[in-house]
Formats: sequence, structure tokens, C-alpha cells
Amino acid sequence: MVRVKTMVYKVRLAKSEEGYAVWCPALPGCATQGDTEEEALENIKIAIREYLETIDDSMEDGVEVREVEVAA
Repeated sequence: MVRVKTMVYKVRLAKSEEGYAVWCPALPGCATQGDTEEEALENIKIAIREYLETIDDSMEDGVEVREVEVAA
């Protein structure tokens, strides 16, 4: 059985003449846009997923990785 880890990220959403810009302040450079609010929010989910996959892929061999849990 594959266990899926769900994480929650706060995102910022800004309406403009072109549609909606959305970005995740916790993940520098992780941003996207959409014609509608719904499209922008779906696009940021994809962008966050791809951002995290890139981070995982870039981990160097031989470097220990730890996870910490922080209650907000």
C-alpha cells in the first residue's frame, strides 16, 4: 500500500487584468497564474507538487535528510 502524505501550504492570490496570480511564500519562486481563481488554485497545486519533486530529485547522495514536525 502506498501512503500519500498530505501537506497544507498557505498561498497568496492576487487579481489582475490578466486573471489571477498565485504564489506560495513558503516555497521561494513557486508561483503560477490562471484566468480564473479556480484555475490559478489548481495550477499552484501542480506547481507545488513539481517544486517538491525537484527538491527531492536534487538531494545529494550521502547527505542525511531529516523531517521535523512543527505545530502552528
